Amino acid sequence: MARMTKAQREWRPGMPRKRRSTKILFASTVLLLEAFVVFFATLAVFGLRRDEISPGLILTSGLILSAVLILTCAVLTKPWGVGVGWFLQLVLIAGGFLEPTMFVVGLAFALIWLYGIRQGTRVDRENVERDRVQAAWEKANPE
Repeated sequence: MARMTKAQREWRPGMPRKRRSTKILFASTVLLLEAFVVFFATLAVFGLRRDEISPGLILTSGLILSAVLILTCAVLTKPWGVGVGWFLQLVLIAGGFLEPTMFVVGLAFALIWLYGIRQGTRVDRENVERDRVQAAWEKANPE
């Protein structure tokens, strides 16, 4: 049998489920999409510039950046996780020095990142308020 997580071990019937952060969901989605874009951009740079830049360097750096983008999803819940995401947005924009189209793609993803972080934070704040009001109503109206 699979090992149970802490949340699974501590669960009891009737316990409310903890909400997942919408901000983290949006940020993770953007980072995963960027990982795919970086992978395909790596292939494009490999095809266009392998005579100018070492093919091993192109493939290694592109695959490492894709892996870092994916692994960053795991640390977004840490206080510094979103800061790492912002740094990776800058790295993606800087990829435009290798392939000029990446300036546009990187800027587009940075704007999507900004929108996801801001709207996710807003939705999380609204969810906390909604849960507070719901708990107050349930306390005032027991069944």
